[in-house]
Amino acid sequence: QAQLVESGGGLVQTGGSLRLSCEASGSPVGIKGMGWYRQAPGKERELVAAITYGGGNTKYADSVKGRFTISKNRAMTAVTLQMNDLKPEDTAIYYCWMPTTWGTSWGQGTQVTVSS
Repeated sequence: QAQLVESGGGLVQTGGSLRLSCEASGSPVGIKGMGWYRQAPGKERELVAAITYGGGNTKYADSVKGRFTISKNRAMTAVTLQMNDLKPEDTAIYYCWMPTTWGTSWGQGTQVTVSS
């Protein structure tokens, strides 16, 4: 399985922007896509955004559509999440995610905190 390392989290005011990055190592094979989940205190982990390996198709949670943009590099070894117009409800730990035909890899998470 791949090793995923996230970066770019932090503290930002409402309306601000952050850019999360995730890099994969370990020469993963059978990659289906990459994406980001988040988990806020007391809530279940939810899918924020995902992008497929081949076609570059994307999927977003309704709550972030129009504000977040996911992108990947050609080799699908890195994915970024550009987050604009951040809101306090976006506060969570954000996890990088990579499903493959052999299993699913997760990053350790990066904290995003949006102050009101």
